[in-house]
Amino acid sequence: MATNSTPMVEQHIAVFGGSGSGKTVLLSSFYGAAQEPSVRRANRYAVTAEDRAQGRTLHRNYLGMRDGDTVPGPTRFASTSYRFVIEPSADALPKGRSRQKAVKPLRIVWHDYPGEWFEEDPSSADEATRRVETFRSLLSADVAVLLVDGQLLAEHAGEEDRYLKALLTDFHTGLYALRDDVLEDGKRLTRFPRIWTLALSKADLLPDVDVEAFRELVIGKAGGELDELRTVLQSFVQDPDALDVGEDFLLLSSAKFEPGAIDVTTRTGVDLLLPITAMLPFERFAKWATTRQRGAQVAEQLLKFAGPVVGFLATSRYGKSPLVGAAAGWIGGGIGSRAVSFATKRVAKFKDEATAEQEFTSRVLARFAEDLDRGVEQRVLRRGDES
Repeated sequence: MATNSTPMVEQHIAVFGGSGSGKTVLLSSFYGAAQEPSVRRANRYAVTAEDRAQGRTLHRNYLGMRDGDTVPGPTRFASTSYRFVIEPSADALPKGRSRQKAVKPLRIVWHDYPGEWFEEDPSSADEATRRVETFRSLLSADVAVLLVDGQLLAEHAGEEDRYLKALLTDFHTGLYALRDDVLEDGKRLTRFPRIWTLALSKADLLPDVDVEAFRELVIGKAGGELDELRTVLQSFVQDPDALDVGEDFLLLSSAKFEPGAIDVTTRTGVDLLLPITAMLPFERFAKWATTRQRGAQVAEQLLKFAGPVVGFLATSRYGKSPLVGAAAGWIGGGIGSRAVSFATKRVAKFKDEATAEQEFTSRVLARFAEDLDRGVEQRVLRRGDES
């Protein structure tokens, strides 16, 4: 449990994808790989599931792929949230501190939205209600990931537009159908996922497609449908200019799948999911809040949920000062598109006065920033601010 000096900071990610697009395999690969001793030693942090039963299931799925070459079964209509704590690994703990006593400053919440709900009409009034309630639970997310199924894209070689147009239209019409029930009295939301990333799942099936080629394929084959999706999402949110839909692109491969064999050590983009969830909101929200004129309520929301960096710095630098006021005072004045680099330098500046837990936080966030830069260099990630 966190102490009063270093609060638990929580970031949310919502993952959307059609049935069979690989959401369960992706989540299992993400969590299972994080349990490998070599990965924990290299990262110097551990990823732990708060719900032990969920953690065991995900780890078992991963071990089935690693040792038995078996893929997890489908989870039709299952809507689940998974909470993961990022804490120092055993060898990174300060001397004399147990894991139970160590502060756990970072939590990632992963929301999985059933793909079938974008592809099929509700079978009952109860299911329709559950769809609305489930979508409302996703509104705490800052980042949403829309999965494009690489297998289906490969199967539609030469006519990719048929699949991409259908997929984005399903998302568009599904979200539009939820709109009136989600918005109370038609009032637009200040709290809403404002970064919608398109990710190519099963990217190993398309080895010649890098992130730039993926982006060009989506825009070239289904640019109109992407614009329609953006328009629908803008209709949910106050200040629709502070919203990026299809500006960020990512390649994802949970493992290398071959007939009778699964190589879980060969992954693409999975290690970027934590950095994207933790760092992109800070980077993008801070820029939006400080470089444009917007309503006070929206600006407050942007700053309040700008990510672990703002929360960490506001706490360590300003003590008990109000988070929004402290953060606004600190980042005001041209933070620019390279907010992450700027922030990590500030973290280093305050390192000497930080506690061991705060040092851990700054180290992890700096690592996340480096991971994002590396993803861009390897053409696995394309960030909207790189345009």
